[in-house]
Amino acid sequence: MSRVDEGRDTAEVPARGSDFLQLAVADVPAGGKAEWLTGRLREAMADGRLAVGSRLPPTRVLAAELRVSRGVVTEAYRRLAEDGQVAGRRRGGTVVLATPFASAPPTSSGGGGDSPGAGEEGVHGGIGAAGGAADAGDLAGLSSCERGCGAGEACAGRRGGEPEGACTGPDAEPYARGHGDGPDAACARPTGTDSHPGSGQSHGPNGSRPDRPHSGRRGGEPEGACTGRDAEPYAHGRGGEPDGACTGRDGGTVDGACAGRGGRADGPWVRQDGGAGSGGVPGAEVFDVLRAAPADVDFTPGRPDLTTFPRAAWLRAERAVLAELSADQLGYGDPRGAPRLRRAVAGWLARVRGVRVEPDAVLIVAGTAQALTLLHPVLRADGVDAVAVEDPGSLGARQHLGHGGLATPPVPVDAEGVRVDALRATGARAVLLTPAHQFPTGVVTSGERRRELLEWARGGGLILEDDYDAEHRYDRPPVPALRALLADRVCYMGSVSKLLAPALRIGWLVAPARHRAALVDAKRFNDLGNAVLPQLVLARLMESGELERHLRLVRGRHRRRRDAMIAALAEHLPGARVHGAAAGLHLTVTYAGDVPDTELAAAALARGVKCQPLSWHRQRPGPPGLVLGYAATPPGVVADGVAVLGRTLRELGRPAAVRLSPPLPDASPGPRSRTRRSPS
Repeated sequence: MSRVDEGRDTAEVPARGSDFLQLAVADVPAGGKAEWLTGRLREAMADGRLAVGSRLPPTRVLAAELRVSRGVVTEAYRRLAEDGQVAGRRRGGTVVLATPFASAPPTSSGGGGDSPGAGEEGVHGGIGAAGGAADAGDLAGLSSCERGCGAGEACAGRRGGEPEGACTGPDAEPYARGHGDGPDAACARPTGTDSHPGSGQSHGPNGSRPDRPHSGRRGGEPEGACTGRDAEPYAHGRGGEPDGACTGRDGGTVDGACAGRGGRADGPWVRQDGGAGSGGVPGAEVFDVLRAAPADVDFTPGRPDLTTFPRAAWLRAERAVLAELSADQLGYGDPRGAPRLRRAVAGWLARVRGVRVEPDAVLIVAGTAQALTLLHPVLRADGVDAVAVEDPGSLGARQHLGHGGLATPPVPVDAEGVRVDALRATGARAVLLTPAHQFPTGVVTSGERRRELLEWARGGGLILEDDYDAEHRYDRPPVPALRALLADRVCYMGSVSKLLAPALRIGWLVAPARHRAALVDAKRFNDLGNAVLPQLVLARLMESGELERHLRLVRGRHRRRRDAMIAALAEHLPGARVHGAAAGLHLTVTYAGDVPDTELAAAALARGVKCQPLSWHRQRPGPPGLVLGYAATPPGVVADGVAVLGRTLRELGRPAAVRLSPPLPDASPGPRSRTRRSPS
């Protein structure tokens, strides 16, 4: 077992900016920093992103994220306090007491005929330079959010005077959206049992099962191919296990559909393209089968570090909620969700994602999976029979849309994001995107591509934005949500599955005004609304600042585990290419050679290492690869699991000795990653 210490859980290297108000390091001026920060805070108070009662970040935290002295932040807060706009409450932090009058409410300039209501986010999402709002048609202000470890560039360690972990080029993180129990992330982030691509149900084995002890490879197992605990998810079920790991539409088994070479690939759901990375298209239950399969090392994408779930904070919040809860509140609630949580979510989105929205526009759902379920009939009633999807993109989300009777034409993704010319060619009137961290490639949609997307949407298109894991970033500035730029053409989805735990089954859906009534009706007839008590507890965590504190904790832990995986890949798979390292909870690795990734994944599972083949998330042929989640696995176990993957690939007889020409944006291991696994 490798001896890699995780280091202190509280340590964290600033990630090129703050999620708070989307403040980027690149925007901080050389002089007049306190005046600049004061101005940005006043803007946010005026436009509604910082409402009365909102908490400002601790001065130490915000100073570290912006790479300025603590005195700069203290001075900005002091000026606001002198104006009577904020006040310090000791352990309660600095709280907004009053806001200046805004000259005009936010409006939407997008086409489509239904302007958002008062207070809803419009094109002015607060993304441009300080003092001005960014127009949807002129997003030059986004460039500062897309610098740093960008698509197509490797995270090559420190540069200049920046702290370790900073990336040298634009990020190329893959949106490996793995979730656990369902498509929570199909339209929004990240998140646990979300329908995100690596999650586990609709999105991919997010792995909502409790963490098992990791003990490395089990002794006594053959080093050969898939002989021990065969990977039923990759080759159809055996014995009493569900044959449906790879099934046809009629329920019959598809022999060898996921077995790589040697198996028959029959049936309507099996791709016959014969590409090196291709196997068959697995059935919907494949994520359940994979989740139940025993393994010593679990690299299922989309799972956060569930051992850090804030149990003590949750219990405190739950006791406080129960102490103040009236008897009436224990009855049936509002199908839209508890008003207190809708207010808290609106505040969270304004502060962290740049999305300004009224609480009445927020619909609380059971993760992104349910958000997609509610959207199926609404889209069909609007004449939409196809939702274009990214390729590669989440298998789980694709399955979920197909289950709702919607076609899913593929649209290729390049280093800039989804190709809008190819999107137009599909003729689809809606598209499901993960623009902040594409799953599984990790690409961040560029400013130019965002402009093209918004132009497409103004022509009558609808964007379903799955913001599944945007909070988890390490080497890049914060990236604003598309919803902040064109409110009436973007349906925004998010959840706490990647932030807290998939088991909570709490997410949110913010739809254009014209669809809200139909979505509320769909929610009402689906389940009458989410359970109220967990909603109120989550609202209290958001209001108290506990959720931000938890995010800072897990971001540092996830960064160290990511570094351990990159270092291990450089050592054990030196010819492979790593994609999407600057953010998220997973990496995508592509390799040269003709070993199908389904065969490699099956052989690895037989040796105790669980992961997902990249070909599961493709509709068209492409290079073989693996989608590897690292957030839920300690650094030492990460290194051992990657060593097994490297040994397995070599023993299959076709080592990856040649680097691929970049078919995906990449973030190859840099010099620092090859030598440093984790701080001591």
